[in-house]
Amino acid sequence: MINQNRFFNRTHKRLNMDITHRCPLECLRCGRQTSFRNKGKSVPGEDLSLDDFDKITNHFKRISFCGQYSDPVHHPKFIKILEMCKRKFLTVEVHVASSFKPEKFYIEAFKAYPDAEWVFGIDGLPEESHKYRVNQDGVKLYNIMIESKKYLKSKPIWQYIIFKYNQDHVDLAMEMAKKDGLDFIILNSSRWAGPEDPLTPTIRR
Repeated sequence: MINQNRFFNRTHKRLNMDITHRCPLECLRCGRQTSFRNKGKSVPGEDLSLDDFDKITNHFKRISFCGQYSDPVHHPKFIKILEMCKRKFLTVEVHVASSFKPEKFYIEAFKAYPDAEWVFGIDGLPEESHKYRVNQDGVKLYNIMIESKKYLKSKPIWQYIIFKYNQDHVDLAMEMAKKDGLDFIILNSSRWAGPEDPLTPTIRR
């Protein structure tokens, strides 16, 4: 399992970015849903321009594409953004949960910057992850995560948020990750809708 102190170290000069407003998932406790979609509102925002991204990366050499209201792979020019990161020798993390792009897109993204570190949000065993990440094809994304090993220079990371429906499957998931040569990280969320929230786990790891 990955060293969480390294992964969550916030003392370095890393910029976390929402580079778009797009995401096809409907994760039940995501701000997209709770602040906007559940209230009949559109999610605000726009796609960051390449010119603006270029300006930003003149000041930050570590970039994390970890959208709070979006998934970075749905920026229309995400491949070009990764290519720009490569030219500028940036340290990059990509956090992805969307399975909606075709496999060839992900492969193109891996090839665009093999030095980037990819984190795949699959909460539970692949076949059950859609219970929280509504619309996600967890099996497809898991297979893409395994495929990424052919192109990336560092191990892909399987990020697993604990919910009540998957809390008893953590050990099995860790065994899968070890067998398939993946790093594995557990997250304990605090985004609960009150004390009776059916997603709230009864254990912490």
